[in-house]
Amino acid sequence: MKILVTGAAGYIGSHVVKQLIEETRHDIAVIDNLSTGHQSTIDTLNKIFKDTRDGEIDFYVEDLKNFDKIREIFSNSSFDAVIHFAASIVVPESVENPLKYYMNNTVNTTHLIKLCNEFSIKHFIFSSTAAVYGEPEVSQVIEATPTKPINPYGSSKLMSETVLQDASKANENFSHVILRYFNVAGADVQNRIGQSFPNATHLIKVSAQTAIGDRDKMMIFGDDYDTQDGTCIRDYIHVDDLASAHLRALEYLSEGNSSDVFNVGYGRGFSVKEVISTMKDVSGVDFRVDIAPRRSGDPATLISNSEKIQKTLSWKPKFDKLRLICETALNWEKSI
Repeated sequence: MKILVTGAAGYIGSHVVKQLIEETRHDIAVIDNLSTGHQSTIDTLNKIFKDTRDGEIDFYVEDLKNFDKIREIFSNSSFDAVIHFAASIVVPESVENPLKYYMNNTVNTTHLIKLCNEFSIKHFIFSSTAAVYGEPEVSQVIEATPTKPINPYGSSKLMSETVLQDASKANENFSHVILRYFNVAGADVQNRIGQSFPNATHLIKVSAQTAIGDRDKMMIFGDDYDTQDGTCIRDYIHVDDLASAHLRALEYLSEGNSSDVFNVGYGRGFSVKEVISTMKDVSGVDFRVDIAPRRSGDPATLISNSEKIQKTLSWKPKFDKLRLICETALNWEKSI
């Protein structure tokens, strides 16, 4: 098959492409506008490609909002499936600038789905988020848990899910898998690629940056939540385990199975303070941590139930340890 991956110069997309290169024989094409991704990541992926098999990735530097240019890429190619990562993903920014999120996440995704139907592309794997659940009333969310996003980021992703589901219902030859990510962290265990966006807001990356001195201090945004230590609790998943879920989803669809939605997480949560303590232990650095007010749009607790994906897609995580996640994140920060 020929697989198109949008946003593959970024964090999660690059790890999926790495696994596509190493574990399959699929042809791979990438669209990325390099707004948050990096050419150096594509260069590394091409090196992995050459070390693994002949050829290289077809790389298009383009923005999904340029509809005519994207249609031209589709018309000149023969894609069998699309794995869609390209999106804006910062929750606080989505509250401050919601239109950016609805245009980039929902409008551009809708156009991409339209092109898939126009060019008879059979399969679509969508990068969604646990933010679609908002502040659930249960300790662990299943896929049937009501979706009540509390920020524009989650709303923009949920709208895209609806478009995708309706498009699949209307076209029996078009199928999809929606993967709702929990908190993705860590880096390639061989330290070849990782989270390179310098202004990232993810807790584990920020704590690693603080541990190596790239930041003078870090903040805990709220310590008065209704949790055991007052800080938010999240389900952290290693990026390589998340990447493998996409490969299982691609196999699932190529075998003719029906469209579906899956949570991707480990099913247990750690508080902000627990994560920081682990990073301090891994790094050996007692870095400065200050308390700041809560951020708008942050639920107190968000933990996955991932039984469905493990059973249906035979997905089995390999890196299910907070310490390992922190170690790989720290090693990556030291290398960049």
